[in-house]
Amino acid sequence: MEKIDMEKILIVDDSPVQAAKLKSILNEDYDITIAQTAQDGLSYAASGDFSLILLDVVMPDMDGFMLLKKLQEEIITQNVPVILITSLSDIQNEQRGLTLGAVDYIAKPFHPLIVKARVHTHIKLYQLRKQVEFQSMTDQLTGIANRWQYDHQSTIKWKKCIRLQIPFSICMFDIDHFKAYNDTFGHPAGDKVIATVADTLSSYLQRSTDFCARYGGEEFVALLMGDDAEKAFAHMKTIRQALEDLHIPHNPSATEWVTISVGGVTVVPQVESSYDAYLKIADTMLYDAKKFGRNRVVWANESMKQWREK
Repeated sequence: MEKIDMEKILIVDDSPVQAAKLKSILNEDYDITIAQTAQDGLSYAASGDFSLILLDVVMPDMDGFMLLKKLQEEIITQNVPVILITSLSDIQNEQRGLTLGAVDYIAKPFHPLIVKARVHTHIKLYQLRKQVEFQSMTDQLTGIANRWQYDHQSTIKWKKCIRLQIPFSICMFDIDHFKAYNDTFGHPAGDKVIATVADTLSSYLQRSTDFCARYGGEEFVALLMGDDAEKAFAHMKTIRQALEDLHIPHNPSATEWVTISVGGVTVVPQVESSYDAYLKIADTMLYDAKKFGRNRVVWANESMKQWREK
């Protein structure tokens, strides 16, 4: 059973006895997962939100050094700290592990107090780094993800959909006639509208697989996993309508409301697929939404079948 609010640690060790001993030392303070093969370790690491990996160096098929190298190569796991567990106490092996990216060594036979102390130190450092990263990846005006985090997440989610062979949707949003709004009401009011649009997007994109970010200025981007094109199209129409229904006046006489135009594409990506190519298609659908009258959604699938709202 998952332990709520506990940091998660992955132990990769082919010895059930040693893995159980490590778990008994740490189980009271952390949520522990055990993998007994290097391949299982890779799979768990890629799918779990771990704050630390304890990795045995001597394992059959793939040793800890090779597994560490693979973890460092994967964007999903490359920032997760790894402590090597080993009886290889010579300087050459310690240097090799640290060079490959391990943050520390624990030598066998290990002492429970040493294990706890080193694990605690690196968990705290990881938490601090995550906090700094979160602040650097958050748009200060809206509180949602910024362009930097979008670049990071788009790569992760695209690769995951290739691996799972599930639909991936890229969606672009743009506030209609935003320059005219700023000219009429001023930039502080414009900032409030941008923040309101961000809040609306966030409230409708709350699944763990959903992601939205401020792309720049009055433009936003969303990434969806698992929905086919028709379902994604329907969901975006709901979001567009929800923003219109807020009835934010676009002119002093309140005869028009603030609205958004939406364009996107859904594809089941392949290894040879280009994310940037489909991003351009999503942007083209946004352009079409503007061209056909704004305040509407235009969507496409990988065969370029197009759905148009209104």
